[in-house]
Amino acid sequence: MCKVNIYITLKEAVLDPQGKAISQSLKDLDYDGVNDVRVGKYMQVELENRENAEQKIEEMCRRLLANPVIEDYTYTIEEVV
Repeated sequence: MCKVNIYITLKEAVLDPQGKAISQSLKDLDYDGVNDVRVGKYMQVELENRENAEQKIEEMCRRLLANPVIEDYTYTIEEVV
């Protein structure tokens, strides 16, 4: 069995109004030095086995989990003992 950690973020060129609102709120709360905030998604997927895991995750991300027009994704795969 393996656990996949998937991180989905907006592409750099895409505006992130939620991130901007959080950034401004942090400044309003006197957290100085915050230059920018980008908001994304984090998911964990457990697969029965590691065989073809990368291929499966790539396909899942392209077809359902991420919008490839506006989002990028990365992932890590961990063996579960």
